[in-house]
Amino acid sequence: MRVFVLLFNARTENEGIHTIQIGDRNKVLMFESEDDAERFGVMLEAQDFPTPVVEAIQDEEVKEFCNSVDYDWELIPAGALAIPPESNVEQTDWQVEQKKDSEMPISELDAIRRRLEGLL
Repeated sequence: MRVFVLLFNARTENEGIHTIQIGDRNKVLMFESEDDAERFGVMLEAQDFPTPVVEAIQDEEVKEFCNSVDYDWELIPAGALAIPPESNVEQTDWQVEQKKDSEMPISELDAIRRRLEGLL
């Protein structure tokens, strides 16, 4: 069966799938309806998340992925109004990965920014 999931940084080396953290567990939401997935993505944006991309995928692929990384999954039936939790994690796994890949520390980037602003 085809389902819809939310991806961040889609089709990049730093791609991440949206999960909901419950205790120490992560859960991937699989939406039966593309419209419901889009609506959930808009609600995430309202909570200052980056804009997610809704991606169609086979449910078995999502389940295999979840099993391989020890995540849970939940199928959201068409027409069910899924609402993101009010609290969010401070830093996502893909943001952590992004920092690891950065070649220049943030403090150094800030210093360069201040010097450039001084030129104006």
